[in-house]
Amino acid sequence: MDRNVLTATVLIAIIMVVWLTWLAPAPTPVEELAVVPDSTKEVSTQEFVEQGDPEVGAVQILAADDSTFVPGQDADIRTIAVENSLYRVELSSQGGTFSSFELKDYTVAGSERLVQLVDTTKGGALGVLFTSPGNRNYDSRAFVFESSSSQDLLTVGDAPVTVSFTADVGSGQIELAYTFKPDSYEIDVEINQPGASSFSTREGYELVWNGGIPFSELDHETAAQHTGAFARSGGDVEDVLLNSDPYDERSLRGEVDWVAVKNKYFTVVMMPQQPTRGAELIGERFGEVSESYGRHDYLASLLMPSAGAEADQYTLYMGPMVYGNLNDYDLDLYNMVDFGWDFFEMITRPLARFIFIPAFTYLGQFMPYGWVIILLAFLIKLVLYPLTKTSFKSMAKMRELQPRMEVIKEKHADNPQKQQEAMMKMYKETGVNPLGGCLPMLLQYPVIIALWQFLPQAIELRQQGFLWAQDLSAPDFILSLPFSIPMYGDAVAGFTLLMGISMVFQMKLSMTSQNNAQAKIFTYVFPVMIFVIFNRLAAGLNLYYLCYNVLTAAQQKVINKQIHDHPEELEPKKKTKAKKSAAGTSRKKGDKGKNIGAITGKPKPRR
Repeated sequence: MDRNVLTATVLIAIIMVVWLTWLAPAPTPVEELAVVPDSTKEVSTQEFVEQGDPEVGAVQILAADDSTFVPGQDADIRTIAVENSLYRVELSSQGGTFSSFELKDYTVAGSERLVQLVDTTKGGALGVLFTSPGNRNYDSRAFVFESSSSQDLLTVGDAPVTVSFTADVGSGQIELAYTFKPDSYEIDVEINQPGASSFSTREGYELVWNGGIPFSELDHETAAQHTGAFARSGGDVEDVLLNSDPYDERSLRGEVDWVAVKNKYFTVVMMPQQPTRGAELIGERFGEVSESYGRHDYLASLLMPSAGAEADQYTLYMGPMVYGNLNDYDLDLYNMVDFGWDFFEMITRPLARFIFIPAFTYLGQFMPYGWVIILLAFLIKLVLYPLTKTSFKSMAKMRELQPRMEVIKEKHADNPQKQQEAMMKMYKETGVNPLGGCLPMLLQYPVIIALWQFLPQAIELRQQGFLWAQDLSAPDFILSLPFSIPMYGDAVAGFTLLMGISMVFQMKLSMTSQNNAQAKIFTYVFPVMIFVIFNRLAAGLNLYYLCYNVLTAAQQKVINKQIHDHPEELEPKKKTKAKKSAAGTSRKKGDKGKNIGAITGKPKPRR
């Protein structure tokens, strides 16, 4: 490995370390926050936020008391369950809202419990917020609704099933209707408010999802990095994340296409079918997410105009972050998935969207996802083979020039400028590009970075086993340690260990007797760095890099053999014009030896 490749590799390693450190959530103490609504003015969603008991619920929506109409509290509370082939949902007459939403095809990591999309500590997830003419603030979840269904369990068969709730509010009503469809994560919601002018101001109302989505993975710290509240406005996806600050909020005004909350693999999206006034996104962190009581709390709210004669229509998507499901809406819903900094995202997102996702979707029908990853590594190495060969040949040329480079350095040790001029002259004469070894390698890194971002977030890998790994989306720990190592952890991941070993062998193949001692030391230092950094990353990602390293070593061995068997490939190619000129000049009397010397680099023979 020459100095340029060594420098590039060191810089990439530094970037990776800084990147992971920057993404790690900073520890912050729980801060007291209490905002009391002012009854003298109309307030927006964020002005209702107050801290609750972290074990009960962090973000609470308050409902003021108004003597004109007081929500009934003495009525019997009913729970109506609805299920199709994909989920089981429970609707409560207290608020006419979701009290539970479990996905049948997904379980919480490390348990048999189904994935839950509703924060059950909140007393309902979906609510209608409005301000009364007397400037009192109300939340529909404080009202007891009457249901149209007399059954406590409804099954969605071949036709959709609708469940509606009605509550009297003043001299008007709030009517909520939910339509559940067969074999679909899509739910239609209809909100009708007859006589709304008697209980609500002309400013309109808010449709709010409160509580975010509970964590469903064992590693809460990693899951928290991919959790947040989102909205699309003006064609751009805005977000509220809690990777650094313990509290964040964002207000959007005007037309909003959707708002959503998500954790690492699951999401709830609310899409209005009529114009909006804006949206509110709020996020707050309580405690450390690594602790059992730690949590991220999110709220997403659509600001709607005052209710009209026609019911307002909404489409809800409540399910996994499957690209095909989200892409069908053509609203950039998959842009909630983080693919790195903006500089990288311009490359990584298209690679994931047009190459990785279609490959996983298609190949996953025929083979386990572990084999899909191995096949993907093979196909990528095959496509990049011309670049790899160019890189290895360039490095071989540089190794051949190493003795001449050392002579130049010694000759012009006291004059860097002369040294540089002599080096450039040598490169020009030999036709060697000093960056020829690095550039083809660097062109491969967008693919590596794209996979770095995609594989840990691909729901296709979640809870998919391969060999000893039980879940390719989580670390494949094979050995627990009696102590914890900073940055490394207290367990050893199998694929990470093999990847580090494969990297040592792959780097040793590129070493020669002419490499300096520092480069030889780095052969072992760099794999150790990677071993530490990757130990807690997804097994699928480490499996890919393991295969990538093995295939790279195999390619390097083949190319080195070709170079050894055909050393003429390393000779600089002569330009045709130069050859003709040399041939023509050789016809001149007394110039034959001179031209031979010019071409071969040997002095002309003496007469």
